[in-house]
Amino acid sequence: MTYQKLRKTNVLIVPGIDGSGPEHWQTHWERRLARCERVQMGDWAYPERSKWIRRLDQEIRRSPTPVVIAAHSLGSLTVAWWAKERWSLRYQEQVIGALLVAPPDVERGNSRERMESFAPIPREPLPFPTLLVASRDDPYATFDTSNRFAAMWGSTFVDAGAVGHINSESGIGEWPDGVRILSSLVPKVDTDASLWGWQADLEQPDAELRDRR
Repeated sequence: MTYQKLRKTNVLIVPGIDGSGPEHWQTHWERRLARCERVQMGDWAYPERSKWIRRLDQEIRRSPTPVVIAAHSLGSLTVAWWAKERWSLRYQEQVIGALLVAPPDVERGNSRERMESFAPIPREPLPFPTLLVASRDDPYATFDTSNRFAAMWGSTFVDAGAVGHINSESGIGEWPDGVRILSSLVPKVDTDASLWGWQADLEQPDAELRDRR
């Protein structure tokens, strides 16, 4: 069975600090999905929260169709901060939902200095459907902390197992489980199986989904 593909929905890729390299699942998705583009943050090495929020807002507003966001690491916190600072009813039909993968704990003592502007972590519930995917051995956030993020934001919590920071070093390649999880955010009326760029088994993902709402 083919993957489902978004027919009327753009996928916005929101990487974290230093961007996502050629073997990162976000880069694979950008190459393989028909309606998928990366939000260009400018300075990937030294992120500024206000600038990243502004860039994300610009991409959401300029999209001719509704968007679903696929964010990783600091990109996930960018989405949370964007919702806190920019959300209004004008976006209600424009943002379908967001996949938030491996958000880092920027409040803990050993948090990297380059992420300081993203602290504190927003604690308000997000105003659109979200799925938070966490690893049991992520070096940037404990599993329990990730679970708390999901509870604060009203996100469905997904246990990805022990796969590090869920990046190119995790050995997950194109991360087909992630594609299946992402597609669950999109209403069936907006999907079309013929539009996915590659094929794979569409059974339930190995990750455990637990609804925290």
